[in-house]
Amino acid sequence: MRILVVEDEARAGDYLKQGLTEAGFVVDVARDGHTGLHLAAEQAYDLVVLDVMLPGLDGWTVLRRLRQTGVGRQVPVLFLSARDALADRVHGLELGADDYLVKPFAFAELLARVRTLLRRGPPREDDVLTLDDLRLNVPARTATRAGQRLTLSAREFNLLHLLMRRQGEVLSRSEIASHVWDMNFDSDTNVVDVAIRRLRLRINDPVPGRLIHAVRGMGYVCELRP
Repeated sequence: MRILVVEDEARAGDYLKQGLTEAGFVVDVARDGHTGLHLAAEQAYDLVVLDVMLPGLDGWTVLRRLRQTGVGRQVPVLFLSARDALADRVHGLELGADDYLVKPFAFAELLARVRTLLRRGPPREDDVLTLDDLRLNVPARTATRAGQRLTLSAREFNLLHLLMRRQGEVLSRSEIASHVWDMNFDSDTNVVDVAIRRLRLRINDPVPGRLIHAVRGMGYVCELRP
């Protein structure tokens, strides 16, 4: 699962990223409100951990604007703040936060709250994703086409999973690289294009016919075309 931490204090942000990463999450960190809002609105996160006192836009404003966007209406938000007044906690919850944790805090408590929010977050995706005769069993991490098992590496499975759960959406190379490789896309590298070519070969081996298509100048889309 992917978590966005919006925290302007470098040490605190690095501490949260290290701890959550060690707990098995993919973590992005934003150092100011504007960057945090942009990332949260543009990318699919499972949870946002949001400081209240931020440069640029404060956490209250970030949450308010986030709840006005399509993606941001559903993502769980956990406020972090040194402001422990009851009025502040109530204000955060009334704005649409799902939880409010006062600084300083024990990391074990933060992790417990994160896991609780993720369990009760937006409806989970289907365990089995399908497109024509391509079938992806997410919990079992298996894929078949026309009933025949596909041999996929862990990275190829993650790439196919991303494409299939976002069927019909054109995904840019930078977004694919961010989700599958947890890296910023470098225009001088063709890692995404090479991986897509290999994945197409795996999928088309038992049954000819492309289900992953390039969209010139934009990226790739997974969909059934006549």
